[in-house]
Amino acid sequence: MKLRVGAALFGLGVLLLVFAAGLPLYVAPAVTKLPYDLSKTTSTAQADNARFLKITKVGDSVTIDVPQATLVSNVEVIPQPEDTADRLPKGLVGKAVIWDVYQTVKRDDTKEVVSQYSTELALDRVSGAAAAWDDQWLNDTGAKEVPVGNITYSGQVYKFPFGTQKKDYDVFDRDLRQALPAKFTGTETIGGLEAYRFEQRIENATLQTPEGSIKALLGRFSPGASVGKVVYSNTRTLWVDPVTGAYLKVREQQHKELQPDVGETTVLLEADFNYTPDTIANSVKTAKSNRMKIDLVRLYVPIGAGVLGLLALVVGVLLVVRANGGDAARYAPGTATVAYPQGGGPLTDEIPPATTNWRADGEPTVPDQRAGADEPEKR
Repeated sequence: MKLRVGAALFGLGVLLLVFAAGLPLYVAPAVTKLPYDLSKTTSTAQADNARFLKITKVGDSVTIDVPQATLVSNVEVIPQPEDTADRLPKGLVGKAVIWDVYQTVKRDDTKEVVSQYSTELALDRVSGAAAAWDDQWLNDTGAKEVPVGNITYSGQVYKFPFGTQKKDYDVFDRDLRQALPAKFTGTETIGGLEAYRFEQRIENATLQTPEGSIKALLGRFSPGASVGKVVYSNTRTLWVDPVTGAYLKVREQQHKELQPDVGETTVLLEADFNYTPDTIANSVKTAKSNRMKIDLVRLYVPIGAGVLGLLALVVGVLLVVRANGGDAARYAPGTATVAYPQGGGPLTDEIPPATTNWRADGEPTVPDQRAGADEPEKR
């Protein structure tokens, strides 16, 4: 009985050790990818006492002004698992996911919509960076029909890689339509989690603005000017969970101004957007939950399985040794007796490996007879 139990424990120990080694190598990569069935998420940022451009059309009359109010921005991310399965090219199948994203900025006092955009893009499941996909699009003009492929995303857009490192990453800026470096600037604790802080500085970049819009702005704010441009600056600070690559906190200090060839500049946007406390709390909560899932597969379960496997191996070997007589002499019919030192000898062929068939009941599992401690062997 001890022999069988020992062999079973030995086999179980081997299986547990194999399981412990396989989890980090084969299972962990599967949980450090963007899932296809990710739930939709909403993040909210607020800019207190912001100045912003307001264009109002009533019939043929157009009113342009720069009022001041608190602005609230809501960004909703909606994964598209069905489109991911049907619309991605062969080279991206299994490697990317399709997301639809909608942003609406409203005045907090009147709930009036100040700006909106919607977009569809593909993201690499591991790096979180934009994938090269011909069907991506962006609508930030209010047009009813948006041409597919009117934008080319690159770099990090809505998240960082799983296993974010302390290095610089290119982050996409929607106003400039390009990815620019966000420098790693240190670590901070956000809601009890260590976060990596990245900062992207955009200074005095000229925006591509339709000629008709420039003329309308000059006519309102700089009537004597014939030429002008809209200049854009932004300091974007991102606090990222290094394990999942999720944004825990975001701040954008945006500034846009009209620079005419004649006259003074006019501020069109001055807004300091920050994630709200509720958004930060929800982001931290989600990151903690996903971290635990990853840590279970990468660390805790492999360690537990490894410890249990070693224990099973040790107990199994001890039971086998005891079942074979411990430090007693080994006997095989027709051969000379071989004595082993105190502590027992090696396992013999009488012990079946864990993967073979057990012996039938009644068959001997040890030699027919062993010599007692104080008597000669019987032949």
